[in-house]
Amino acid sequence: MNNPKLKEQVDSRRTFAIISHPDAGKTTITEQLLLFGGAIRQAGTVKGKKTGNFAKSDWMEIEKQRGISVTSSVMQFDYEGKRVNILDTPGHEDFSEDTYRTLMAVDSAVMVIDSAKGIEAQTKKLFQVVKRRGIPIFTFINKLDRDGREPLDLLEELEELLDIESYPMNWPIGMGKGLEGLYDIHHQRIEFYRPEEYGDQRFAALTDGELPADHPLTKNSIYQDVLGEVELVQEAGDQFDLEKIARGDQTPVFFGSALTNFGVQTFLETFVTIAPKPHAHKTEDGEEVSPYEEEFSGFVFKIQANMNPNHRDRIAFVRICSGTFERGMDVQLNRTDKKMKLSNVTQFMADARENIQEAVAGDIIGIYDTGNYQIGDTLYEGKLKVAYEELPSFTPELFMKVTAKNVMKQKSFHKGIYQLVQEGAIQLYKTYLTDEYIIGAVGQLQFEVFQYRMQNEYNSEVVMTPMGSKIARWIDPEDLDERMSSSRNILAKDRFDQPLFLFENQFAMRWFADKYPNVELKSLM
Repeated sequence: MNNPKLKEQVDSRRTFAIISHPDAGKTTITEQLLLFGGAIRQAGTVKGKKTGNFAKSDWMEIEKQRGISVTSSVMQFDYEGKRVNILDTPGHEDFSEDTYRTLMAVDSAVMVIDSAKGIEAQTKKLFQVVKRRGIPIFTFINKLDRDGREPLDLLEELEELLDIESYPMNWPIGMGKGLEGLYDIHHQRIEFYRPEEYGDQRFAALTDGELPADHPLTKNSIYQDVLGEVELVQEAGDQFDLEKIARGDQTPVFFGSALTNFGVQTFLETFVTIAPKPHAHKTEDGEEVSPYEEEFSGFVFKIQANMNPNHRDRIAFVRICSGTFERGMDVQLNRTDKKMKLSNVTQFMADARENIQEAVAGDIIGIYDTGNYQIGDTLYEGKLKVAYEELPSFTPELFMKVTAKNVMKQKSFHKGIYQLVQEGAIQLYKTYLTDEYIIGAVGQLQFEVFQYRMQNEYNSEVVMTPMGSKIARWIDPEDLDERMSSSRNILAKDRFDQPLFLFENQFAMRWFADKYPNVELKSLM
């Protein structure tokens, strides 16, 4: 590495994903972070239907109607000399594929937990993915403005259920209607929930861990209890350890309330200081590419059609892994070995997009795509010649037969299906002999979003016939005999024309395995 300017730019990047169970407040905290970064003037909430003040990271019409996030959003802003890239992921488990792929494109993750509900099923599942990848994880325990569980109980649950050390960066002084503020362990200060009650001071410095004896808060019994709790966690708990945080073995824990914008700025200030800068990425042959490598490289982790319905656009999201992107540069597309010119490239500032001239490792860029790119593609410059490791794919569990309601609109029907398949929103199959369309998904909500988007974005009303739950298993074409198919194992082919069986249940799959012991059945994951 002999380019100090590139190193300085790369080291200033902080690229992270926000993960949580639905309704823990993930999108609301994203809005507040954008507010502090100056990317928006007013924070919306997911459930802003009455006011029309929707979350900026929920751009899709169905997200606004349903009050949920069903696709990953990318947003960028500058804060205290750092360039922050936030990837807001869907909390709903039906969209776990999108979330898992997004987690391949970040350097850390922020886990949002509801202080009343603690760790919920989807949080645990997503955390396990983060842990497996060794991604540093930061925890924000949200909704202190409501009555919730005891902080000590929440930390204990974190350590027991997720098998990770926790270190409280701050500690709540009360909660719900009795919330007075936060004891900021890391900065040795008190942050007041209602500063107007304390001379309009937002912070008060601590001396030897305590407020001055004449401060009005010292007369509050909750404050005295907190002093004892903080002393306990500092003496008996884990010590703050940046190396453990970098390995994903310790999570710094922040308390606050995203809805009332309390504790969020302190979290952001601390996060940009201690969160990791861009890391090296593994290639498919097990080697690593340094972010300081001067030649450009990156991979496509997401494709999204119709972010701007007026222009029917399609964007390939690329995580830059090394070097510098410059507008108009030529790169190689690894899968096809074709040369591509990167001219029309954007970055995302909340709900706005800007054409950019330059970006570096750690940044997320959006390339306008006419159908050249697929999820998992590697782009590289010059002689670098890399292929980054494969992104995860999931075997669908639910299946539907799908046809166009209006046979005169076959063109828009086919276009819609193929674009949504390339996004990874659904998976497409055809019956082996008759070429009837079958779509597969991990969860039911994916079908609803598919049907909605087909009608509203592609003007194609579809008829969907449930096939129920099936077990999809792929087979080597050389082992295939079409007579193996039956009503209990439907023979189909995927969009790459590879054969697979859709088994009715485990019994049908075992029966097939016993009958054809030399035939290997494979799943995606």
